[in-house]
Amino acid sequence: MQPSGTLAGLDILVVEDDDDTRFFLPTVLEMDGAKVIAGISAAAARKVLSELQPDILIYDIELPGEDGYTLICKIRALNPKNGGRVPAIALTAYADSEARIRALKSGFDTHVSKPIAPE
Repeated sequence: MQPSGTLAGLDILVVEDDDDTRFFLPTVLEMDGAKVIAGISAAAARKVLSELQPDILIYDIELPGEDGYTLICKIRALNPKNGGRVPAIALTAYADSEARIRALKSGFDTHVSKPIAPE
């Protein structure tokens, strides 16, 4: 993969509990110019959203504790100045249309299934 630099200047929050994916995603995104903050929980996501207001949120739907559906509903209830309209990508191993529809109806802007290709 040749970096294009199209993500230069973007702050991206990646929330993922799998160590390999939490290493892989930031590495690929940073190669393309993004600044990435990685976390492992909904609590970490809320803290970063309130303090840093990233440009994009990538969230693993099936995290222990608070799943992505619950979290995105809480985020969408926030004032836009507090991160309520951050573009959000649902990351999941569930690739079927039902999972995609549920993610979009919950408030995610798009749905990406695992495994993730660098492109």
